[in-house]
Amino acid sequence: MPKLLRESRDLVARHALSGLSPTGAVDVRLATPRHLDRLADIANREIPGVNATARGLAQFLRNDPETIFVFQRQGRVLGGAAFLYLNERGHDALILDDIDLKNPAAEFLATAGSPVSAIYTWALAGHGRAVIGLGNVAAYHRRERFAGADYYAQPATPAGRDLLRALGFRPTPSFQPDLWTYPRVALAPGSASEPSASGVLHHVHA
Repeated sequence: MPKLLRESRDLVARHALSGLSPTGAVDVRLATPRHLDRLADIANREIPGVNATARGLAQFLRNDPETIFVFQRQGRVLGGAAFLYLNERGHDALILDDIDLKNPAAEFLATAGSPVSAIYTWALAGHGRAVIGLGNVAAYHRRERFAGADYYAQPATPAGRDLLRALGFRPTPSFQPDLWTYPRVALAPGSASEPSASGVLHHVHA
């Protein structure tokens, strides 16, 4: 979990993640290779202990094009979010602290397009108000593929921990150190809140 400004945390302090509304204030969409250099720069600056590279992020995209979101305003990249989509084996390995979260084995990851058992927040970083786009990401994750998966995250900073708490995450018993979870209510596919396939993340992370 990345370092986010306290003012950004305050933007979501009164709403759990599932209660955040999609926003048009920030353009949020699935990342493409042209975004990766800038996203790696932001992640390295704002997330303690991260050594992100465009090449490494590109591998995530090749494995699953739905794993990385970019947040922009008037063409300027404000930040992004990256997720590990875990299958059942990966979900168990996460709880048991039996997975390398920096370089997870393919056997623990859901294959592209397949159902997801757990959504691990691998990185979240951005400038200023970028965090308001989380409502768009949450809306995207109501799609059938993700609807049965709970969120997990590990805060890397006090600000990150405050943000998780504000969003409704809570520490969860596990062998994985400082693991937090956000249980979700699965939505039926095709519900009114499910975004269309086009214009994917104009309503997502801000």
